[in-house]
Amino acid sequence: MPLSADGFIAVSALLGLAIGSFLNVVIHRLPRIMERDWATQCADLRGEALPEEEPFSIVRPRSRCPHCGHQIGALENIPILSYLVLGGRCKGCGKRISWRYPLVEALTAALFVFAAWHFGPGIPAIAAMLFIAAMIALTFIDFDSQLLPDSITLPLLWVGLLLNVSATFTDLTSAVLGAVAGYLALWSVYWLFKLTTGKEGMGYGDFKLLAAIGAWFGWQVLPLTILMSSLVGALVGIALILLAKHGRNVPIPFGPYLATAGIVALFWGKALTDAYLNVL
Repeated sequence: MPLSADGFIAVSALLGLAIGSFLNVVIHRLPRIMERDWATQCADLRGEALPEEEPFSIVRPRSRCPHCGHQIGALENIPILSYLVLGGRCKGCGKRISWRYPLVEALTAALFVFAAWHFGPGIPAIAAMLFIAAMIALTFIDFDSQLLPDSITLPLLWVGLLLNVSATFTDLTSAVLGAVAGYLALWSVYWLFKLTTGKEGMGYGDFKLLAAIGAWFGWQVLPLTILMSSLVGALVGIALILLAKHGRNVPIPFGPYLATAGIVALFWGKALTDAYLNVL
């Protein structure tokens, strides 16, 4: 028996909480897994042996407190509820748990619910939730480490192209052109900036993320995506310099603003693009 619209929204809320909890693990561990892989590759090239380390992956070892090593039990890992019951503190040592854990869970659930309401039951809503989860993970990973992992951006690009074989969000031609134009647009900006200043203004992960957004929603959303992300990034950068005394030479990650613009494109990209073209 198919789910009603209200049932689908309720299931999406629960799924969003569970996926948000998993995203917290991905955000914390994926950059560290990448660093281990790089260290291993460098050691292999130098012919050196690395010291024995505990196996470390997305699923191993079990989650634990970074302060005292207390393993997080199942009842301490219920999204949002456990944080509230524990008063935001570790059961083992009483140290404060970062507020970001329940924030990621709540944000994921809220956006999943909105996707379920916006698209209704079906493939587009499920695909939208996948896209949202990737954008949230990339946003917080980039904030933490200024990395946009290929293990997220590249599969996201290919999934976008595959979805649009059946025109889930746009036609396939627009999706292919969007992937190519998205990558080349920021690649061109990167080289123009580097040739002009001798510095790297952004990383290759930004190119791949914009290519993925183009693959999902077509080349038509790219100008608006670049404009929105650039404006928000500029405003945040100015605010950090003025209010938080953020050094002008300290890099600011661009991925979170691209990801935010990508979520806007998911829900309102066509409407905003049409309105923008009508103004012109």
